[in-house]
Amino acid sequence: MKRRAFLALSTALAAAPVLSGTAVAAAPRTTGGLDTAALRAALAGLPDDDATAALVRVGGTDGTWHGAGGVHDLASGRAALPGARFRAGSTTKVVTAATVLRLAAARRIDLDAPVQHYLPRLFRSTAFHRPISVRHLLNHTSGIRSGDGWGDAFADQYAHRFDVLPVSRVVASALAKGPAFAPGEQQDYLNINYTLLGLLAERVTGEPFADVATRLVLRPAGMRATYFPGSDPDVRGPHNHGYQLVDGAFVDVTRWVQTDRFAAGDMISTTADLERLLFSLFRGRLVPAPQLREMFTVPAGIDGATMSAGLQRIDLGDRTFWGKSGARYGYSAALAATRDLSRTLVYSVNATDAKGEEMNPVAARIVGAAVSDG
Repeated sequence: MKRRAFLALSTALAAAPVLSGTAVAAAPRTTGGLDTAALRAALAGLPDDDATAALVRVGGTDGTWHGAGGVHDLASGRAALPGARFRAGSTTKVVTAATVLRLAAARRIDLDAPVQHYLPRLFRSTAFHRPISVRHLLNHTSGIRSGDGWGDAFADQYAHRFDVLPVSRVVASALAKGPAFAPGEQQDYLNINYTLLGLLAERVTGEPFADVATRLVLRPAGMRATYFPGSDPDVRGPHNHGYQLVDGAFVDVTRWVQTDRFAAGDMISTTADLERLLFSLFRGRLVPAPQLREMFTVPAGIDGATMSAGLQRIDLGDRTFWGKSGARYGYSAALAATRDLSRTLVYSVNATDAKGEEMNPVAARIVGAAVSDG
């Protein structure tokens, strides 16, 4: 998997550009210090070559703003559904981290214990002789290399979009490569760490990961529209279509089996549910305080480290945000908030190059508008 820096923005993005374009639907509650004009402008003009739709929720002490722009699908041109479900990508890792930390609080998992202790069969006959703690997996300092998928190119992956890639095969391919570095020496953001955490949760509970995460996190947080699709290629319920722009043509990528993403990125959610997750987590309603500190602690002594357990530290202007982004073909999402919840942001952008190296321009406008003050 390619490295994907979360919200890599310069301070210039603190002022969103004023754009002209199509009308944007927004919730009636727009108040205070939020730059609502910039937020509306960020969603204007959709669909375009960068995105076909976008959904946004901004909140905090300065008020709240909800908006939607773009279309449900290109064929009909109907307005985008504001409450639509979407593929949440790596924002799944926030749920996975919270699940593991809740198991740690219940003394089902020891964060300092080696993952080799919990999953000995996976590591047997591999070159991983040094202990890799559960905490190393949580903050991406394990040294485990990425697993193999269907390929890196869109065409290769698209050809297999309805095929099931077993998680066991992904993990075996990763461990067969041996360590990239000693545990704790570097930070390398990779899906494999959270794939193993999902298997760990299954091992200690005897339940499928989706069931554990639903019981420990989704239900307590009130995330009723969020689920793990497994081998189902469809996005169930109301959703906006996702597209990939290929040689000037829009390819519908809404239907896609995501089993290999597993606990690292298989979740389907809504902006309202991800906002509920933010508030439940940051207010300490999901994870007890001793374990919650892991989510706001970046490992010390590692150059360039920004990832904690499930989140990432992002400094934007004079504010520090903690959040997570995620992307699957056709869908790009993020959730972020200041630690005191004085400013929160959740968005879903139906990006036409969601797996590209650069941040989507629509998402960049949204972030710039969300962190600025009116």
